[in-house]
Amino acid sequence: MLVYGKNVSERILKDENLCENVKTIYTDAVFLQKNSSLFNDSLKSKIKIKRNYELDNLANGVHQGIIIDMEDYQYTSFSQFLVKKNSNKTVLMLDHILDPHNFGAIIRTAVAASIDAIIIPNNRQVLVTPTVVKTSVGAVFDIDIVLVTNLNTAIKDLKDNGFWIYGTVMDGEDYTKVDYNGNVCLVIGNEEKGISKLVKENCDFLVTIPISSKIDSLNASVAAGVLIYEMVRSRK
Repeated sequence: MLVYGKNVSERILKDENLCENVKTIYTDAVFLQKNSSLFNDSLKSKIKIKRNYELDNLANGVHQGIIIDMEDYQYTSFSQFLVKKNSNKTVLMLDHILDPHNFGAIIRTAVAASIDAIIIPNNRQVLVTPTVVKTSVGAVFDIDIVLVTNLNTAIKDLKDNGFWIYGTVMDGEDYTKVDYNGNVCLVIGNEEKGISKLVKENCDFLVTIPISSKIDSLNASVAAGVLIYEMVRSRK
């Protein structure tokens, strides 16, 4: 996987565990000169100097003079997540988010709010891509992303393990008047369709962010941020 951008690269190069997954570092001479302290001896052997136009050809976005080729992102299995025993877990479930910028922004907010994990389906959902990594500013490496085959099966298993499931809809209970204590899974729906019918039916609670009649809905990442921080605030 190719990841790019100064902030993301700094996040990776300052983490010994992530550095082990680095295969090649493509950078221009200017970036290397200005940021030489980022590269320890073992990393220097992986550096390949490129001209700026060559970096442009490698990246699909603004690279800021550095691109890192690293091992593909390693997802957490559902069973791995469940064995991490601690009370009052907070989990996000994304019901087929398609925009990588939304996904990246949601990841960054989740990490900022100390959410334990994000559960996503393995189809009709954007996965961890270079754009997601860059948008999250590397926060994707600070949280478990749990990949599952079926969201409804995952919801059943979460309930069997003591979780309450909160779905986000347009006509539910005011999100500020809900009890979020205990093990909580908050479901964020698709950008256009919201949460799917069966997922909605399997939720224990349905919550809504009241908005002006002049607006149809909030962006998925914005809605997620509002709900995440209300959930965190109410649990203190």
